Amino acid sequence: MKKNILVLFGGCSPEYPISLKSAYAVLTHINADKYNVLAMGITKDGQWLRYNGDYENILADTWHQNRRQCTPAFLSPDRSVHGIGELTEKGLSFTYVDAVFPVLHGKNGEDGSVQGLAEMAGVPIIGCGALSSALCMDKYRAHQIVSLAGIQVPKAAFFDRKPTAEMLYEETKSLSYPLFVKPLRAGSSFGISKITEKAQLADAVDLAFRYDSEIIVEENIEGFEVGCAVLGNDELILGRVDEIELSHGFFDYKEKYTQRTAKIHMPARIDADTEERIRKAAAKIYRALDCSGFARVDMFLTPSGEIVFNEVNTIPGCTDCSRYPSMLQGVGLDYAAIVEKLISLEI
Repeated sequence: MKKNILVLFGGCSPEYPISLKSAYAVLTHINADKYNVLAMGITKDGQWLRYNGDYENILADTWHQNRRQCTPAFLSPDRSVHGIGELTEKGLSFTYVDAVFPVLHGKNGEDGSVQGLAEMAGVPIIGCGALSSALCMDKYRAHQIVSLAGIQVPKAAFFDRKPTAEMLYEETKSLSYPLFVKPLRAGSSFGISKITEKAQLADAVDLAFRYDSEIIVEENIEGFEVGCAVLGNDELILGRVDEIELSHGFFDYKEKYTQRTAKIHMPARIDADTEERIRKAAAKIYRALDCSGFARVDMFLTPSGEIVFNEVNTIPGCTDCSRYPSMLQGVGLDYAAIVEKLISLEI
């Protein structure tokens, strides 16, 4: 009997458009001969809809417009349901789900909220669980844990409330410019500023607090950013390491998804020994933050060869041309094989 796989997409997040692209790629690469695929979208305003139409409409963001192809639905926290409820013309119906595959980026999807709901429901979730998702989304607390695991992290100042000017300058006086000012739990570089002088600090802090109630101010790390795809639970598959080449600025939301001035080198332009050190560091970080299923670990490589932790994306971009599948393709896994491996880890 085929297993039922529920793919969640969309979401109340600024990263909603990217979720649609990632979900389209996942949905079109799941083996439909082996699994029954259930698609459930979350609109920008938070409505959950079971979707029964063409996947092309997800990519075009018209999926929610034809209500004949959508029914109000929810992931039931009732473990006796072990799946979803739908409000149809005939009333409330339920469908058993063997696993949930959340393809939701950023807040309200990658931060442990949906993962916690699935865990309450008793439904296996493909990817990191609630604790790991919440930790990895929290830049300050993730850095504290990774530091304890022996991996270097950027020097930083943490603020759990908006500081006075005096407090702001006092807490950051030991940091060397340029600095990055970041919301603690915003995804895809939203609300992040790179500043080069003290006069810019207050405005950057104000911007970051628009996106979160806690922020972090970090020193810039000389060198360049590298990433490593990790797949697995007990036994890990590590992808090739990639490298982000920037002509200016930093890898913000626009650069991540347009790459107008940035270039991704896969594999990275580094020697084999350095790549192996980065891959081992990625695995250590993945374990330290209790990751499971899959994640992309982002780090910096300094001119002296030091590895410095940046962040973990527990639901990295999953489009055909995203960094995560590209790195795993470097070790021989095509997209369909990646999806199959992820599902097989949970059911």
